[in-house]
Amino acid sequence: MFRFILTTFQGKHRAHMVWGYLKKRLLDFFASLFGMILLSPLFLLVAIAIKATSKGPVFYWQKRVGWDCKEFDFPKFRSMRTDSDAVRQQLLATNQHGADGVTFKMKNDPRITAVGRFIRKYSIDELPQLWCVLTGEMSLVGPRPPLPSEVARYSKEQKMRLMAIPGLTGIWQISGRSEIPFEEQFAMDMNYIMNYSLRLDIQILLKTIPAVLKSKGAY
Repeated sequence: MFRFILTTFQGKHRAHMVWGYLKKRLLDFFASLFGMILLSPLFLLVAIAIKATSKGPVFYWQKRVGWDCKEFDFPKFRSMRTDSDAVRQQLLATNQHGADGVTFKMKNDPRITAVGRFIRKYSIDELPQLWCVLTGEMSLVGPRPPLPSEVARYSKEQKMRLMAIPGLTGIWQISGRSEIPFEEQFAMDMNYIMNYSLRLDIQILLKTIPAVLKSKGAY
């Protein structure tokens, strides 16, 4: 079913998709390059704060799944203790999205450092992903890239969200962020994919700024 829908979608909209991708890529490249230059003083301050308050590296790298199920290296400013992955298994029962949820979210996560709590509240920890946008592994706007362990639990239908290049922000990031259950996230992502336009991307980017400042659903 997934292959049939994808083939049909591409067949009807191939020319539109190619032109749309080129416009999207140009926006991604120049905006991410400008953003990295503009935010470089903030990057330096965050790096100093992380090193000064907790042991471990400045950046936390994960494998994430992008377009067409391809894995890539995904950076964040480290906001948790260095043993966070090991401790995660002990916290699954407290998952905000349910013990059997595809995604893991938890309010007042004990693994988060003092600096980490602040940078996560305002999504500063996500800013190193501008590098992935610059290199083309991510886009400014799109479905958030899942973990390989999450994709392993996807249904065939849910894998359709991997039709798009993953984004730094997206439709559900401006609609409640971590408070939205995965099923609703999937529905929002698919609505974005099927109705994509550069205008929609710009609208989401503009709405991301107040959403981040309000920090609703950020934990």
